[in-house]
Amino acid sequence: MVFWRKKNNIKEQEQEEKDEQLLHPNGEPEICPNLDDAKEVNERDVHEAEQEIHSAISDEKDTPVPNHTPLDDAQESEELRDHSDEGGWFSRLTSGLSKSSRKISDGLNTLLVKRKLDQETLDQLEDLLIAADLGPLTAAKITEELAKDKFEKEVSEQELKEILAEKIAAILEPVAKTLEIPKQDDPFVILMTGVNGVGKTTTIGKFAHNYHMKDKRSVLLAAGDTFRAAAVEQLQIWAERTHSQFFGKDLGADAAAVAYESYEKAKSENTEILMIDTAGRLHNKANLMQELEKIVRVLKKHDENTPHETLLVLDATTGQNAIAQVETFKEIANITGLIVTKLDGSARGGIVISLADKFGLPIYAVGVGEKAEDLQPFHAHEFAKGLVGLISE
Repeated sequence: MVFWRKKNNIKEQEQEEKDEQLLHPNGEPEICPNLDDAKEVNERDVHEAEQEIHSAISDEKDTPVPNHTPLDDAQESEELRDHSDEGGWFSRLTSGLSKSSRKISDGLNTLLVKRKLDQETLDQLEDLLIAADLGPLTAAKITEELAKDKFEKEVSEQELKEILAEKIAAILEPVAKTLEIPKQDDPFVILMTGVNGVGKTTTIGKFAHNYHMKDKRSVLLAAGDTFRAAAVEQLQIWAERTHSQFFGKDLGADAAAVAYESYEKAKSENTEILMIDTAGRLHNKANLMQELEKIVRVLKKHDENTPHETLLVLDATTGQNAIAQVETFKEIANITGLIVTKLDGSARGGIVISLADKFGLPIYAVGVGEKAEDLQPFHAHEFAKGLVGLISE
């Protein structure tokens, strides 16, 4: 009887040891257990889960911590406020594009007053489009299209706006896509990336609102920005608001471990959608970009097809710098789609046309405000009209 009790107690201790190692692996932020210590207990079957995780990321190395300022935290905290007294969607879109549309409208007003679109006028129009952040290549493409039409009659500012909107919409239409998430047995994984302060965390929250609250899909939010307590807390708030599941580890934990274990949790609980937040990182800092590569590699140990979508969040106020961001992130993480945020009065919306023309990546959504409802699907014609000032406030 004594022997039976002792043996039973050993099994209980082994189970406790197994649970502790799964939840709090030794040597955080790594999730690889200390195998020397593990030999002190029965090795058979006790550490199977730890061995699986170890083999998944044992070849990975630690990477430097991305920088983040109190201003970044303040910007994301602002997005949690209630902004329900602001105007409707079209009003905010027009307002958000006002900086670019004003530049175009003012330029067109001085460029022509009932005159023909001769070569001199087209050259001036090209300069105007470049100044509105469409970029030289895209601006040249649009003016070349206008030149082909060979206008023989005088055109008014209104007529030219309508013509421009048509040309711009033609560039945008192929990339105006809806992010469709198919029904499947395993979790559909969305990895959210971007530089500091673009609004990745709140964008995830807004997607969760749409998928869970509206579409009734099960959602798990994973706090992969483990370097800032504010990011983890804000993502947890969004999870509570949208009645989504939440997964996070201790501050400073390995972000790849968060991604790996959150997938395990999502799969074990038959969760349909897993969205993983990542720390903001400068696209021109190669050592910080290595961590993003690590997250992608570790996810592929679960399923070669993951992540199913890797989205790059872009701040609309950055202008032509967004081109360099897309180029670098696309090389590192195989970006599959873009989200454009912060289309407020300071936005340089012309960059969206330049991005569409250069990369052809789907633009799944644009954000014009801070509420969950303010992240809306991207519509080419609405955006084009708003950019040239054809949508009234």
